[in-house]
Amino acid sequence: MPERTSDWLLPAVLIAGLITTLRVVALYFSQGDIFVDEAQYWLWGQNLDLGYYSKPPLAAWVIRATTELAGSNSPFWIRFPAPVFHGLTAVILAAIAARMHSRQAAMWTVVTYLTLPLVSVGSSLISTDTILAPFFALGLLFYLRLVDSGHVVHALLAGLAIGLAFMAKYAGVYFLLGAALAAIFVPRFRISLPNTAAFFLAFVLIISPNIYWNITHDLTTVEHTLDNAQWVRGGSQALSLNFLGLAEFFFSQFLAAGPFVFATLLFLPFARRRPPPAGLLLFVLPIITLVCVQALLSRALANWAFTAYLAGSVVAVIWLVEAKARWLWLSLVVNGTVAVALPLLTTQAETLYLGRDQPVLARYLGRDEISREILDLAETYPGAAIVAKNRDILADLFLTGHGRDALILSVPPNGRAKNYYQQNYPLKPHSAPFALYVTTKRQVMCTTGSARQIATIKTDKTAYADQTLRVFRVSGACLRDLD
Repeated sequence: MPERTSDWLLPAVLIAGLITTLRVVALYFSQGDIFVDEAQYWLWGQNLDLGYYSKPPLAAWVIRATTELAGSNSPFWIRFPAPVFHGLTAVILAAIAARMHSRQAAMWTVVTYLTLPLVSVGSSLISTDTILAPFFALGLLFYLRLVDSGHVVHALLAGLAIGLAFMAKYAGVYFLLGAALAAIFVPRFRISLPNTAAFFLAFVLIISPNIYWNITHDLTTVEHTLDNAQWVRGGSQALSLNFLGLAEFFFSQFLAAGPFVFATLLFLPFARRRPPPAGLLLFVLPIITLVCVQALLSRALANWAFTAYLAGSVVAVIWLVEAKARWLWLSLVVNGTVAVALPLLTTQAETLYLGRDQPVLARYLGRDEISREILDLAETYPGAAIVAKNRDILADLFLTGHGRDALILSVPPNGRAKNYYQQNYPLKPHSAPFALYVTTKRQVMCTTGSARQIATIKTDKTAYADQTLRVFRVSGACLRDLD
């Protein structure tokens, strides 16, 4: 029988609320600049649409709504949804744990999820995983209620929630894989055909705007996804086994989820006694397996299996509560240390060196300062466009230059656009009479016209510390030669 809501909800909300509040405070004092992906999502939000170059639109919409309500585009308000969305996700997962097991499992689920290293990082930065999380968790909750009740309302709500998860990140589709496998291998998880139809009706209704956008925009995000897969593009010629990439991804999951949580999930298929929601494992292990295959065939980043740890947190906690309660405490010590250390690091990002020549968090420093230097330089050259090829530079120029009278453009693509800036802000022959070209090149060669270096940007102790950024004044006749 599910635990009564009154038994677990208030303490779960209090725990999640306390951790979220502390993270919001740390976010306020963070010294880190907005990262390239965050700046890109912010820019998308300034150009509201039903889809974007590499992702569906929900993260951009959330950032736009938050900054509009706050009346500020500061790093704090751009990132503000991150700890809040993870806090909400923790409470939803607690509801699943209470339903499947007990009040004790619900409390431990809140703590375990919020101290996952991936979540600790995700609470300091805004990402599509973060926006996906509460909707994916809601989809799981309503799906479990559907399995128990058979009510069509729960089917519609589950489809709605997973549709919104998909609109945040296409990884939301992993839910369909888990549900299909659960229906095949666990009789309890099978639902009726009418409820299946209701689920897909709601799901398709929610995602249809983005599907329409893709169809009318040359399947842009599909093309980008194929670029990420790499081995798909090149067929058999590009198909090679990257065992080092597989090992890197696999062992990174011990850091992403914490050693005790990840080890538990790996052990559970072989455990003599599996936890009551054994079917939930099919929303966990297949995702990790698929991303391992992607890592073997090409590459995979550590966060690509994030959705596995939504159901995974619940499954691991329930088994540990019953069989290895001591591991929960050890996990809390290890993951909790990371959860405390990470936000503290962000508040000391500019001064923490640990014996290195560069700050520990240098990749999050100096971006806005460099952008301001470039923008200030451009003001001394009226009529000039600022042109760059580097996505990091362009992302921050648009953010830092918001509200300033600056024309910021990307070096045009050679063929299909490789990013949002090439797609929507390409330099054209008559975009400007001349340009300030920001590049790492030592020289800019022109077939016609001229280019001369006018500045070198100081980059030490910044995200560009290993590069030398130069600014060239490029004549209109030379613009077509930029690459």
